[in-house]
Amino acid sequence: SDWTSLTTQSATLTVLHPGIGGRQVEYALEAVRKGTTAVAVKGDNIIVLGVEKKSTAKLQEPRTVRKIHVLDDHVCLAFAGLTADARVLVNRTRVECQSFRLTMEDPVSVAYITRYMAGIQQKYTQSGGMRPFGISTLVCGYDRHGLHLYQTDPSGTFYAWKANAIGKNSKTVREYLEKNYTDDVAKEEKECMKLAVKALLEVVESGGRNIEVATMRPGEPLKLWTDEEVDTFVTALEAEKAAAEAAVASGATA
Repeated sequence: SDWTSLTTQSATLTVLHPGIGGRQVEYALEAVRKGTTAVAVKGDNIIVLGVEKKSTAKLQEPRTVRKIHVLDDHVCLAFAGLTADARVLVNRTRVECQSFRLTMEDPVSVAYITRYMAGIQQKYTQSGGMRPFGISTLVCGYDRHGLHLYQTDPSGTFYAWKANAIGKNSKTVREYLEKNYTDDVAKEEKECMKLAVKALLEVVESGGRNIEVATMRPGEPLKLWTDEEVDTFVTALEAEKAAAEAAVASGATA
């Protein structure tokens, strides 16, 4: 691909200077921008993750294509970008979660494991013979301080968010979230679910068939929705939208 060939041209560029500095990170960000969309919404008592599903080949086993990964009992992530890069980063992070638990006899905090992941991503931006990870992640989880949502990117930076999106069309989804996320929405689990799914449906074709949804609550493991649950939820949203439009139309003609 263009991205791989471009990184090959500057594989030894680990010094930042005008015109060249950060070029490889830009290539990695481009890989993220071409990745499938992922969205996360953090409420007071729930985090909702939604991802666009890639269409699979007719004979391919769809459950082997996952964009949402469990890191530990209380932490998970969704990613946008290069799947192979995500697999390597996820595996290294899982090992750190277990190593921390073995050493400290406590689970990792969400902030700690996000910082660990971001540290690995940053290291790959300044080491010779390496290229940055071509992924951004949405890290979700809970610890004794409550629920948390973070985003990491290929440069190694990370920030906490109330709601965010990564991948293709993330700007459109983020604008939708900014317009519709409120403290009142955060208080209601159902409203958080609606917001996440509606935001994803803004940019995903074929409705519920092409999205995957998961929820996490404090003290509970990640719950991946079945295809039937997603279809039922999306159908209810569409019926709600149609009823609202009909009410507006009847009001206009009255």
